[in-house]
Amino acid sequence: MFGPVLLAASRSDRMRRAVAAAPVTRPVVERFVAGDALHPALDTVRALTASGLNVTLDHLGEDVTDRATAKATRDAYLRLLEALADDGLGARAEVSVKLSAFGQALPDGGHDIALANVAEVAELASAIGTTVTLDMEDHTTVDSTLGVLAELRKEHPQTGAVLQSYLFRTEDDARALAVAGSRVRLVKGAYNEPARVAFQNKRDVDKAYVRALRTLFAGDGYPMVGSHDPRLIAIAQELAARHHRAAGSYEFQMLYGIRTAEQRRLADEGERMRIYVPYGADWYGYFMRRLAERPANLAFFLRSFVPAGR
Repeated sequence: MFGPVLLAASRSDRMRRAVAAAPVTRPVVERFVAGDALHPALDTVRALTASGLNVTLDHLGEDVTDRATAKATRDAYLRLLEALADDGLGARAEVSVKLSAFGQALPDGGHDIALANVAEVAELASAIGTTVTLDMEDHTTVDSTLGVLAELRKEHPQTGAVLQSYLFRTEDDARALAVAGSRVRLVKGAYNEPARVAFQNKRDVDKAYVRALRTLFAGDGYPMVGSHDPRLIAIAQELAARHHRAAGSYEFQMLYGIRTAEQRRLADEGERMRIYVPYGADWYGYFMRRLAERPANLAFFLRSFVPAGR
């Protein structure tokens, strides 16, 4: 019931101001976001990697509407990668990027602007021994994002991408990307998509997820299972066994602050477990989508508005 409302609110400036101003918001945001700046995020990365987990870092920001901000996003990622190299974390930490933060939505040549900006990030990532994954946004950006992926993989074949199972087109995209060297993170999807392009029922989304998962595990690429759903995790493990996949030929990914005990369990079982760690001052859109995804997240947030003892 609340999901579509929250997804719509994730792009509302008025709601952004109201939520940001609420005194209780900051402690709750910290559950899902590893700080406003680079240094707190690096502390989180050090702690996670020291405990045997891998990470992917997202410098929060999206829907950029000017070139200067797009370049600022690029520079933030370059600083992040330099910091990872200084700490020797390149083998354990990669980065995730939203192309709308790199200028993809700019009206005059946005696709090429985003490609040029993210290519510099991919070049530095390769130089320090890590990778870039292109996050997927709403359905209007998919063709552009996959086009950028194809260009980047010419020089940086380890570049990954995200597919969202709720889109009708994803099964075809999964087949196209289930090739040697390709890295694909499969998620359910977290944008408010219309019925003409996306499944609206949770059961249909889950079924589509399993179909795409089967394609990825049967292919020659590197599947990245982005899910907190115990049933889907179990299915992924069954598929790995069925296709005789060795440890390290696929991985699980979960969001920072969500189902931490399950993250630990999978890592302790010998699975490669990667934590999606977002950071930065522009946390609002990401935070609202996390509330929309799971009722437990929303309940946690709403409880924080109730004074202790009531």
